[in-house]
Amino acid sequence: MKLNGKRKSYLSQVFLKYMSNFPKGWKLDLMTGDIYCPEYDTEIVRIIGYWKLDDREARQALWETERKAIHSLNERNYKAGRFGSVSSVIFHESQPLYYIDGLGMSGLTLKPFVKVKLSSSYTHLYVDLGESLRKVSKHSKRKAIRYGKPSTQVNDIVSSKANDAVLDYLNH
Repeated sequence: MKLNGKRKSYLSQVFLKYMSNFPKGWKLDLMTGDIYCPEYDTEIVRIIGYWKLDDREARQALWETERKAIHSLNERNYKAGRFGSVSSVIFHESQPLYYIDGLGMSGLTLKPFVKVKLSSSYTHLYVDLGESLRKVSKHSKRKAIRYGKPSTQVNDIVSSKANDAVLDYLNH
């Protein structure tokens, strides 16, 4: 709790209010010699409780504004979406049907496969290449699978297999 000038003056006003009728309501503690007023004590505790609540709400509001400022990207909010109707169609038609994420060897079948991500979707397809890479040299296959650098011949085979699998997936 922060005790600023206004709060100090308010506490002194409350103290003066209770001191104006000094003997009435005030008690003497015989053990310590302190003079106290139970009504004044409860009033002060209540006031300080309200101030703590106000301070907590102020900190919460400050934290919320800081959090919004940190996480906002200062981008305009588009009410009707990112595109108009025509530009949306043009954009989606110009996108590729799929993206090739990688080549690998299946641990179960010990045959090569390709991981394909469908565009505008979270769907991934795992396309078994099977015996299609038989015609390619051993070096090209290893280079494509180990390092992700397929030769043009491997790339053509993988693309045609992936395209067939994606079209088959989308037709069903």
